[in-house]
Amino acid sequence: MDLALLFSSFTARLDGRKITQQRMLYEALRDAILEGLLPATTRLPATRALAKELGIARNSAMFAYEQLAEEGFLDVSRQGSVVARVGAASLLKSTGHKTAAAKLSRRVDGLRREPLTRETPISFRPGLPALDEFPMRPWRAAIARAWRNLDAADLGYASSAGLPDLRHALVDYLKVSRGVRCDVEQVFITDGTQTSLDLCARMLADAGDRVWIEEPGYIGARAAFQGADLTLLPIPVDADGIAPSPMDWVTSPPRLIYVTPSHQYPLGSVLSIERRMDMIERAREHGAWIIEDDYDSEFRHTGSPFAAMQGLAADTPVVYLGTFSKTMFPALRIGFMVVPAALSSEFAHTLGEISRQGRVADQLALADFMRSGAYTRHLRRMRMLYAQRRVALISALQRHFGEAVTISGDAGGMHLTVRLNVPLVDVDVCHAARSAGLWVAPVSTFCLARGRAARYNGLLLGYAGVAAAHADEAVGKLAQIVRSMLKPTAKPPKTSAKV
Repeated sequence: MDLALLFSSFTARLDGRKITQQRMLYEALRDAILEGLLPATTRLPATRALAKELGIARNSAMFAYEQLAEEGFLDVSRQGSVVARVGAASLLKSTGHKTAAAKLSRRVDGLRREPLTRETPISFRPGLPALDEFPMRPWRAAIARAWRNLDAADLGYASSAGLPDLRHALVDYLKVSRGVRCDVEQVFITDGTQTSLDLCARMLADAGDRVWIEEPGYIGARAAFQGADLTLLPIPVDADGIAPSPMDWVTSPPRLIYVTPSHQYPLGSVLSIERRMDMIERAREHGAWIIEDDYDSEFRHTGSPFAAMQGLAADTPVVYLGTFSKTMFPALRIGFMVVPAALSSEFAHTLGEISRQGRVADQLALADFMRSGAYTRHLRRMRMLYAQRRVALISALQRHFGEAVTISGDAGGMHLTVRLNVPLVDVDVCHAARSAGLWVAPVSTFCLARGRAARYNGLLLGYAGVAAAHADEAVGKLAQIVRSMLKPTAKPPKTSAKV
């Protein structure tokens, strides 16, 4: 093997990367050994001869040989340096076939989603707050105070349950705003709702256990439960929320029940008090745990806010989940769980073994933000802002679509749904809209059972991030897209006059 040719070929592959001569020689020889260009038992020239041939310093050649010998690529003795037998070398050659690593596990099959981007000019993305309205100045001040109050001891791993200051602030807030019954020992800080769901799936159920999920329902919950190898049973949702039949309890009793009772995701219905009480009672009878995801309950636009299921009775079998992604900003990555008192000590012990907390400054700043009243003031402003944006969106939908759509789920939260009363498929409409720079989501994709998807043919529109002044333009653009997709030869239905 011509080592000078090998060395120059490797240099050409560096693509502008700057490395030392000794590192360059080491990498060139290592890659040649791994690729089989320098087979086992090949004797390499002495470092002095090699350095002279390549025009480099002898120390560089000595470094490369020593490093390769330490890593097991060379056998060095008084007789010289010989390429060692690297058993894995043949495995590194491309076979033209996909390796096992290229295929993900069956647990996550079907859960791959498109990446989030900032390229869409107009976005009705649900769950995204009005980030441009966030009070940066008081938040920066809270962050600065947090760092001033930290010392070296706070830079290590924090309690797996979360910072006590934030847990106490949450107890005070949840008791007043959501009617949650809890003590600080029941509150656990997480990295967000997705982490909370993952912990519930792993700590409250075993592989193969049955979990009831809403149909259509939150895809993130589906991902967490499927990732934990649980058996998913979709339960249909109607105007009064999730609607299990009496036979479901007999033939398919669950270990876990996932619900979004205050504002069902994505349809927006509210779980009736009768179903809430019945579910709590039956969950007790069957030894099931209810996971209550209260993701955007802070924003109620008509009537009074609904209290959490967790606080309807003492010792309910409910794990209450919340997040600051909707009320603050998603990048904060702080959520929380309120577990039943009977589980609090077990949760604390287990979390101490399987997780580590950090971001002490962020948690301390958030506790300060809540205690100072800045959080409440921010929520008050956002309620007013989202109420205005909701009205603007509904008015635009009625103006541009008329009876071509049916609006629902707008009484609270940050999104609403529109059912398509025209002969189009929601997935196709959304693809066309995104191609035109308008981000909307199809409701049918939130269904687990493919046979039910056609029942929920509609669009999910988040309005928190769309200014009221831009709503008419955005909806007008969407209506134009829908009109262009309708076949000119087809007789339009009576309900599509506006489109």
